[in-house]
Amino acid sequence: MINYAHRGASEYAPENTLSSFYLGLIQGANGIETDVQRTRDGVPVLFHDDTIDRVSDGHGKISDYTFDQLKKVKIYGNCTTGFYDQIVSLSEFLMRFSDYDIHFAIELKSTGLESDVLQLADQFGIMKKTTFTSFRFEYLQNIKAINPLARVGWLVVHPNDEAVTRLIAAGGEEIAPKADHITPERIQKWCNAGIGIRAWGVSDVTIMKKMCRLGVDGMTVNFPDRLFQFLNGRNEKTIESV
Repeated sequence: MINYAHRGASEYAPENTLSSFYLGLIQGANGIETDVQRTRDGVPVLFHDDTIDRVSDGHGKISDYTFDQLKKVKIYGNCTTGFYDQIVSLSEFLMRFSDYDIHFAIELKSTGLESDVLQLADQFGIMKKTTFTSFRFEYLQNIKAINPLARVGWLVVHPNDEAVTRLIAAGGEEIAPKADHITPERIQKWCNAGIGIRAWGVSDVTIMKKMCRLGVDGMTVNFPDRLFQFLNGRNEKTIESV
């Protein structure tokens, strides 16, 4: 199973920053999930929200800032200790993590990123270990049009047969539903169709354990340490207390 550190180890460190990604690997993740947007001056950066307000000391949209301006913003995330980090570009991220033997899930959050993201993935040699994801199906179609060999995954809330049919028709490889809507029957159907399954919205250890028992191929978690411990036989009392 792929243990994707969701925006890094985002329960503990400022999400989508180098400290969060490194901590995720230290905690046992064998994958990193992150999000890509574009700055005002066209730089692909790793950030989830449209605005920087929730996790930083700044305000406004990512697309209103240049990359140099964003570098001055302090990203706190969930940290309560005063620790902060900074926004990084996709290129900076890949310079540090592309050589690791891990999987990548790169979510496209805004339009027009497909060519740049694919170019950087190819430049840093991570194409074969990357799934390009989005809630916007047209972004996945654009990825496949540029590079039919690129692996894509469709993020959905409520999965249904129509979604899987569309994904297969587009040459997609992975369905990524919200964990609450994954059932044994759907798992069996998707496996029979040859589609990979990655769960998101794994908000607590109870859901995490359920996904493991259902046999998903991977999941994104804010606490990769707990998933690592569960997959490696640590007792459940210890996991709950982490």
